[in-house]
Amino acid sequence: MSTADPLIQVDDVVAGYLPGINILNGCSLELGAGEVIGIIGPNGAGKSTLLKAVFGLVSIRSGTVRMEGRDITGMAPHTLVSRGIGFVPQTDNVFPRLTIKENLEMGAFQKPGLFERRFEAVAELFPLLAERRDQRADGLSGGQRQMVAIGRALMMDPQVVLLDEPSAGLSPAYQDQLFEQVARIAQHGVSLIMVEQNARRCLEICDRGYVLDQGTNAHTGTGRQLLDDPKVVSLYLGTLMGS
Repeated sequence: MSTADPLIQVDDVVAGYLPGINILNGCSLELGAGEVIGIIGPNGAGKSTLLKAVFGLVSIRSGTVRMEGRDITGMAPHTLVSRGIGFVPQTDNVFPRLTIKENLEMGAFQKPGLFERRFEAVAELFPLLAERRDQRADGLSGGQRQMVAIGRALMMDPQVVLLDEPSAGLSPAYQDQLFEQVARIAQHGVSLIMVEQNARRCLEICDRGYVLDQGTNAHTGTGRQLLDDPKVVSLYLGTLMGS
């Protein structure tokens, strides 16, 4: 990481869905330019809640979220999109009755003039989206829908994309393809924060990883350091290896 402000900096965030019940209990992380950050941990650890808190979908009770040094804590999702943050939810992440092209148009709704240029860039990453641009999303496989969802998040040319369990429900072949695509997106200059249950594969492609447990940071390090840490392996990777 450079000495410049991180792209995203989360400091001691406490957040939850219901009054008086916290899911996050002081989570922190940093994302630098060009990095892929992985967030792993057991079910209920607060991984997806952390992403949603960054993206303004969960109320933050204390702590801060900053982007390039500027406070964005609690900003509305559409404002964060305009500031260069994209979000891909785990479920309900495509409009099934719309075509692929129409789904991607929805991704550029704030700046429709960007569509043609950004469609070409996204199609370079995901050629299938151009080949089937007029096909409705409800006729696509799970892996193909995930391409559409990620492609839509890329339509505003974001600096940062937040991915919530992108490999969930995909076949092993599509999971491998998904992780390759994430690595390619990073090579195109987009920084990513990825929540994943397939912990081992996630850490293999991540620059750095965070292990959450009971809503707080349990371990952090490079992907390789976490893969080689006996405590992380015994406590987390044994049950979170994925396929």
